[in-house]
Amino acid sequence: MDRELIEAALALLEQKQPCALATVIQVKGSAPREAGTKMLISADGSITGTIGGGCAEAAVRQEALEVIKRGCPTIYHLDMTADTAADEGMVCGGVMDVFIEPLVALA
Repeated sequence: MDRELIEAALALLEQKQPCALATVIQVKGSAPREAGTKMLISADGSITGTIGGGCAEAAVRQEALEVIKRGCPTIYHLDMTADTAADEGMVCGGVMDVFIEPLVALA
């Protein structure tokens, strides 16, 4: 994780603000980022870092907001292959799995 992401997460947690960490865990084919890439999403929808931008990132951001509400982690599957991607405006053509976990402040 880069310093900016860690500092942003710590700041949110110190303020007792809910957030989620999205980590690319698997990539097949062409994708905007490689495994290990991370993005922090706060409950207000703001982000720190990027997992590639565009529709794929917006979908992960939306799922992260649900993870924050539920308080349970999930693996989000992004299909950016030809047929699916064309409908959404994606151009990468691969598949990406993203682990999204809620981050909570300790009492």
